[in-house]
Amino acid sequence: MPDHAVHGSGDLPYRIACLCDLRDARGRHLMLRRIKAPNQGLCSPIGGKLDVALGESPAQCAQREILEEAGVSVPMERLHLIGLVSEQAFEGRGHWLMFVYRVLGDVWIEPQDTREGRLDWFSHEDLETLPLPESDRRIIWPLMRRAEIPPGGSRPGFFVVHIDCRGEQMSWAVEQETPGR
Repeated sequence: MPDHAVHGSGDLPYRIACLCDLRDARGRHLMLRRIKAPNQGLCSPIGGKLDVALGESPAQCAQREILEEAGVSVPMERLHLIGLVSEQAFEGRGHWLMFVYRVLGDVWIEPQDTREGRLDWFSHEDLETLPLPESDRRIIWPLMRRAEIPPGGSRPGFFVVHIDCRGEQMSWAVEQETPGR
């Protein structure tokens, strides 16, 4: 897919993407150990850039990325938006706006190697030892955990976070957060 970017008044392009949290029947996360940039060598959920030239919606992007990367067709009604993440000056190369989707219900694929990297299943505990981007480990995964559906609940929560990647120390502000219910 072409690398479309929206250019603002600054030096860096603004890219729009989605991240997709898929779970199996045991509650494990489907993660991709990436062999391509960004985040080469690190693990992340399935996701990718919106095709802005075609006017693709964030949910359409999530559906397409899940199909392309995992070979699973997920109906739109199973995609639940749980978060918005903005990253300012990520790796000094661009700004990102990411729509974070939780796929409701179980999904299964066999662990496999793909053109993007290795897909495999990992428990919550496994995530602590995987090589993750710093922003994922410190900010995004904790917010995703707080958005979990509680026992007896019916819907995930929601969060909005802005991450400033400029300078030596990353900083962030949670701009909105609603727990699962």
